Amino acid sequence: MSSQSPAPSPVPPSSGGEPRKPRVAVVFGGRSSEHTISVVTAGAVLRAIDRDKYDVLPIGITSEGRWALTADEPERMAIADRVLPSVEGLAETAEGSVLLPVEQGNREVVYAEPGAVPKALGEVDVVFPMLHGPYGEDGTLQGLLELSGVPYVGAGVLASAVGMDKEYMKRVFVSFGLPVGPYEVIRPREWEQDPAAARKKIVDFAGDHGWPVFVKPARAGSSIGISKVDDLAGLDEAIEEARRHDPKILVEALLRGREIECGVLEFEDGPRASVPAEIPPVSTHDFYDFEAKYIDAADGVVPAPLTEEQTARVRELAVRAFEAVSCEGLVRADFFLLDSGEFVINEINTMPGFTPISMYPRMWEASGVSYPELVDRLIQAALRRSTGLR
Repeated sequence: MSSQSPAPSPVPPSSGGEPRKPRVAVVFGGRSSEHTISVVTAGAVLRAIDRDKYDVLPIGITSEGRWALTADEPERMAIADRVLPSVEGLAETAEGSVLLPVEQGNREVVYAEPGAVPKALGEVDVVFPMLHGPYGEDGTLQGLLELSGVPYVGAGVLASAVGMDKEYMKRVFVSFGLPVGPYEVIRPREWEQDPAAARKKIVDFAGDHGWPVFVKPARAGSSIGISKVDDLAGLDEAIEEARRHDPKILVEALLRGREIECGVLEFEDGPRASVPAEIPPVSTHDFYDFEAKYIDAADGVVPAPLTEEQTARVRELAVRAFEAVSCEGLVRADFFLLDSGEFVINEINTMPGFTPISMYPRMWEASGVSYPELVDRLIQAALRRSTGLR
């Protein structure tokens, strides 16, 4: 599936009229509980960007929301000895802020420190938003970039918002005829005003579909805040854990089968699916949780040991999910292959992890697209697109 990377798209010349390389702002960190994974992902992307082809500007967002100028030192952005990196540890100063333009046509980025004259950092041609979770992956940053007319990698405002909210994601999938598993939603007001009724709603759901159930934040990723609940005794604790990350929670039935993932990437002629991967059962964890993914490095099997028919089916479903949500750039689609032989889509991730052990780049490498080419294609796809209605 490999092909040569496309030539860089034209960018506005420098103020002196000379041609210049496209400038990529890699934005990472953020206010969500996935701050650390965003930093790790951005470090891997910074290592992969071709510096002969692009200029790079790393911008970190702290856990409190300050946009900080950070050093271009990806080696400091990895998990080392189980220590998790943060933007706070990478920021060049404790107070300075990076200011993005907010008016159409202005791509000049400014750096301001208290008591000092703001300093221009130059124009940005495309933003690579390596943010995971709310306040970045959910359409909020995408909306800001649309206002300023700056192209960016990945899904637009609507697709980002739908891809983050598991309830509405599933509703869209159902409307497009994609198979989803049983689920229930507990909205904030339900739990706050009548927890007994909300609890009964979940118990009735378990009565219909059986224990255990999975209780998770409706708008989070990286398996953060998810609990496997075996009976009523552990329910309240699981609800409170999920609500620490999102006041709206999702309850899902246990689906017995194999966990299969598939990547989708936007090429010049449209989206294509990678070879799929399988996430095997993790013997040291109850399910594929945060520590299994990022700390203990649970491994996936690439390509997944599927029949030709099963491989074709899951790749078809992955592209259909990409199209259903109106995604752009990339998606990782997660499925269950049930014991009955049916595929059920669990969710999509509009900005999947790019850590060294992440499944999305591994699936594309097995499909003939190397890590550097993958990053390059995403940047080029963003440069080809306009902002606004499209």
